[in-house]
Amino acid sequence: MRRLAEQKRVVARWWGLGKRVADIAVSLPLAEEDPSFAREVESEIEAVASLLDKIELESAFRDQYDTRGAMLDISAGAGGTESQDWAEMLLRMYLRWAERRGYRTEVLASSPGEVAGIKSATVSIEGDYAFGYLKAEHGVHRLVRLSPFDADHARHTSFALVEVMPEAEASVDAAVTAEDLKVDVFRSSGPGGQHMQKTSSAVRLTHLPTGLVVTCQSERSQYQNKEIALKILQARLLKLELARKAEERDKLKGKHVAAGWGNQIRSYVLHPYKMVKDHRTGYQTGDTEAVLDGELDGFITAYLRSLLGKKSD
Repeated sequence: MRRLAEQKRVVARWWGLGKRVADIAVSLPLAEEDPSFAREVESEIEAVASLLDKIELESAFRDQYDTRGAMLDISAGAGGTESQDWAEMLLRMYLRWAERRGYRTEVLASSPGEVAGIKSATVSIEGDYAFGYLKAEHGVHRLVRLSPFDADHARHTSFALVEVMPEAEASVDAAVTAEDLKVDVFRSSGPGGQHMQKTSSAVRLTHLPTGLVVTCQSERSQYQNKEIALKILQARLLKLELARKAEERDKLKGKHVAAGWGNQIRSYVLHPYKMVKDHRTGYQTGDTEAVLDGELDGFITAYLRSLLGKKSD
């Protein structure tokens, strides 16, 4: 039903576009005689061209799961406190990007850093084509800046790994039976109040057939933590299944890389100059503040267009 609704939307848009082009063709002779009407026609031509450009970009969404929501895993890499702070900056960046697009977000799990930032976080982002867009963000992200945690304010390089998974539909993609799960409960650690620390509300799920382990302790209720952990586990099982298919491994999961030197897909330089550059496409901008505030569409568009180029070669 999801795929049928999407195909109906595509067909309706093409019919509407065809009608607008036909109207332009009829209007052209009149525009030659009326300068004010000519400006209206010119504006409509620009609007149609913009829509065609958007449709061309969306033709990069050819994978089965591109129309779905996405789940992001953000993990601090090499760099200690610096990288944990960087991971939290990335979390904010993606939440702001999703907010700009009108997507619904939920931080499903988060592990705080010892001094600042986060060690890791898992975020659910729901909306049309969320995975299709965000698959451009899968990889290692590098930050270069003057350290706010260094008394000498020396320049530091930090790394964080962003993994992007399509949202799983439990009944279709990753059905999990009770026999497949080992469920452990324990007391939450870290901030969260006395209730979370005095009751066994945290949950650890172990998927016995694969050995995958998911832990959640962000909610007060054991039931809520189990539901969130199961949702994360299902997404990871789907990702694991997709990784078995050689043709889809690079597109959906990407090769597993360490969050360290030589593996970054994008660099964010705040000192000695300001620039964000994607090393896959060459796209770059000097407006680092806007990027860290969620202005990612330029990078995502460049990546999707690079996929179109690969598919046409």
